[in-house]
Amino acid sequence: MLCPYCGNGDSKVIDSRDSKEGVRRRRECFLCSLRFTTYERIQTRVLMIIKNDGRREDFSRDKLKISLTKACAKRPLPIGSIEKMIDDIEAQLASLGRAEVPSKTIGELAMDRLKDLDRVAYIRFTSVYRDFTDIESFKGEVEDLLVQNEKETSANQLSFLEDFGGNVLSKQRRRDGRRKDSHSDPHNG
Repeated sequence: MLCPYCGNGDSKVIDSRDSKEGVRRRRECFLCSLRFTTYERIQTRVLMIIKNDGRREDFSRDKLKISLTKACAKRPLPIGSIEKMIDDIEAQLASLGRAEVPSKTIGELAMDRLKDLDRVAYIRFTSVYRDFTDIESFKGEVEDLLVQNEKETSANQLSFLEDFGGNVLSKQRRRDGRRKDSHSDPHNG
């Protein structure tokens, strides 16, 4: 294991623990004496990715992480959200039960998760992944997102206006937060 600080290949394991990410090992470099953490993951089988040009290569978690990190750069995302996305994508790919998966499948899985997580990151990733050749393609994708956003907003607003029984609240009750009742308001004639 190469030290991330000095590049030395010799280190010793100070602590080793099981975690949900795999085996967590705390290491200390023999040369610079700095400490770093590594994770070992169990790889049940090698997943091959079929590229658009027909080439095949091993699935690379690191390549996926790099592309998602670029798309999410400078976005206000929760800590660990990119790792969680990658874990979810890996789990879904494993559940397919296939030894080879088209790269298009991974791209679509990533876009689905980005769309729910952060729409700006989604547009960034999609613009590179789909290789928009003109501004109209880009504009179309943004307009689709806006339409979807309007539908979600309308659905959320409608549910806000309904009470627990599914009845739509009166305008007065929505406005002042209580039911307009002439007996309960002493100022109402």
